[in-house]
Amino acid sequence: MARGQRKTLEEKITAKEELIDALMTRVESEKRELEELYQEKRIKELETVSELIEDSGLQPEEVAAVLQQYLEERAEAAS
Repeated sequence: MARGQRKTLEEKITAKEELIDALMTRVESEKRELEELYQEKRIKELETVSELIEDSGLQPEEVAAVLQQYLEERAEAAS
């Protein structure tokens, strides 16, 4: 049975380089999409916190002070 024409070593190398380039492009694209998803998640989290602050009737500075106090107490309890 006759075989098709075999690729030369240079053709195989070129094909692999092209495949790697395509994969690298895909990886970069996926990384960008992942970063966009992280940003979207962060925005949603910040919106949730913002709504909580608004619903509490406290000023952002007051909330920051309460959180700071909580973190200091937590650090003291851990040590």
